[in-house]
Amino acid sequence: MEKLAIFGGKPVRTEKISYGRQWIDESDIAAVADCLRGPYLTGGPTINKLEDKLCEITTAKHTVAVSNGTAALHIACMALGIKEGDEVIVSAITFAASANCALYCGATPVFADIKPDTYNVDPEDIKRKITKKTKAVVAVDYTGQAVELDEIKKICKENGLFLIEDAAHSIGTKYKGKPVGSLADITTFSFHPVKTVTAGEGGACLTNDEGLYKKLRLLRAHGITRDIDEMVNKSDAGWYNEQVMLGYNYRMTDFQAALLLSQLEKLEKFSERRKEIAEKYDRAFGDMPELILQKTIKESDTTRHLYVLRLNPDKLSCDRREFFDALVAEGIVPQVHYLPVYRHSYYEKLGYKKGLCPEAEDLYEHILSIPFYPLLSEEEINDTITAVKKVVACYRR
Repeated sequence: MEKLAIFGGKPVRTEKISYGRQWIDESDIAAVADCLRGPYLTGGPTINKLEDKLCEITTAKHTVAVSNGTAALHIACMALGIKEGDEVIVSAITFAASANCALYCGATPVFADIKPDTYNVDPEDIKRKITKKTKAVVAVDYTGQAVELDEIKKICKENGLFLIEDAAHSIGTKYKGKPVGSLADITTFSFHPVKTVTAGEGGACLTNDEGLYKKLRLLRAHGITRDIDEMVNKSDAGWYNEQVMLGYNYRMTDFQAALLLSQLEKLEKFSERRKEIAEKYDRAFGDMPELILQKTIKESDTTRHLYVLRLNPDKLSCDRREFFDALVAEGIVPQVHYLPVYRHSYYEKLGYKKGLCPEAEDLYEHILSIPFYPLLSEEEINDTITAVKKVVACYRR
């Protein structure tokens, strides 16, 4: 912390900028208010409208809206029959839910390392981690960039594995011209406030498989059905419903769906603004040897969720903590995405050891996410660039 004194004078900003923030406008507020004035707060027609809209945007045949992205991952694993004794290969750099969903089903997460340039899961390491127990792969579109779907789908097909694309970061992204959401056995979205579009919370599962769709729909709502074709003890009585499997209360409310429907109308606008900001950052930092930028693959037309800077330890005299604290002192509040999941203390108690995924561990030690969201003003973008360059200049070797 002593080096902070070198900066001297005034910080770049007195009003701090966080790494992420939702963009809610009057049309969003009006959509929610209209829903609140109506007869349905949950289980109503707005859910159906939302699911239809997500199918339209992604070209997926079926959507099941749920309470959050974690719930989406959980019922995706359940619908695929993942159970105790199975193994699920998961990207090492991700939020814990990408692996927790396997634990919820009694299965064992097996972590695959990342590529050192794209930061997405390495298909070759997926191959190395496959055993007779492997049932599925959870591939995470880190920062919004699509994983190498062709290679991963080929691996899954050759080995009889299911593919869950964890697209919590990547709504709006296209892979080889096709929207994320329609390309895996099941794709999951998250609509947390820092994501590209938000429902406050919320998530969704998307699939082209009608059988999986029916399972997902049941799992969302206690395993209870009113569909006579799904019943064991069939009845057409108007009051009758029947639990046919063990499910959960993972329903989204109608007013969350109303907010998300309004947000989805602005998805293209949000996507373009994110691309504009990313281009500004690329131009500002691309020629600085002290900073390493995430490589993009040509197949992914990316709607970014995060903008990650990787510090080059050979060119900087500070560690990540010093750089982070210096940015905060300048009014820029970054974040770190993510600690490799198996390095969390809970996973350490399960027996996972340091060193499982060396590339992921090295990435974690040197990255931070700078402010990146459509509502950023030009002044805030420029201030972020100025602050980063100021800190780099202070710690340049």
